[in-house]
Amino acid sequence: MTRRFTILIAVLAVMLSLAPASSAEDLENMIYMDLEGGRVVIQTRPDLAPNHVARIKELVREEFYDGIVFHRVIDGFMAQTGDPTGTGRGGSGQNIDAEFSLTPHTRGMVSMARAQSPDSADSQFFIVFEDSNFLDGQYTVWGEVVEGMEFVDAIKRGNPNDNGMVDDPDKIIRMQVAADVEG
Repeated sequence: MTRRFTILIAVLAVMLSLAPASSAEDLENMIYMDLEGGRVVIQTRPDLAPNHVARIKELVREEFYDGIVFHRVIDGFMAQTGDPTGTGRGGSGQNIDAEFSLTPHTRGMVSMARAQSPDSADSQFFIVFEDSNFLDGQYTVWGEVVEGMEFVDAIKRGNPNDNGMVDDPDKIIRMQVAADVEG
């Protein structure tokens, strides 16, 4: 019996060493976005866009996104937020140089909105509802929804005749870096 018990303990130890652990780094690169319907978990991608991820986390920690609306939502395309004015013309006042990659804009990807200039991204971002490969290499992908996409899908859609602008839009209740959340 003792030998079997020893082997069992050894097998369990190996299995535990192979199990993924939630580290502080993992939590530092995860953002919780609370919507009326529930929590959306965004895995940030500092490997693709380190400057964008750092700026987004800075804004999240300043509570910049709390209460901001999804001002532009186009069915079958994306939901856009991050403008404190709710008009699509505002931002935090700090542009970020483009960090384009070959990562495709597939369902659930989170990418920066920008004006015509590639280096005009600020605080506005969008979440893709459906694959949108025409955006690839032209917008900075900085994250991916890994949980709660059903809550993104439930965001109120905008007027298709008004470039997706939304009357009485849904809003972000709160965004947090997971590492900052207790318990």
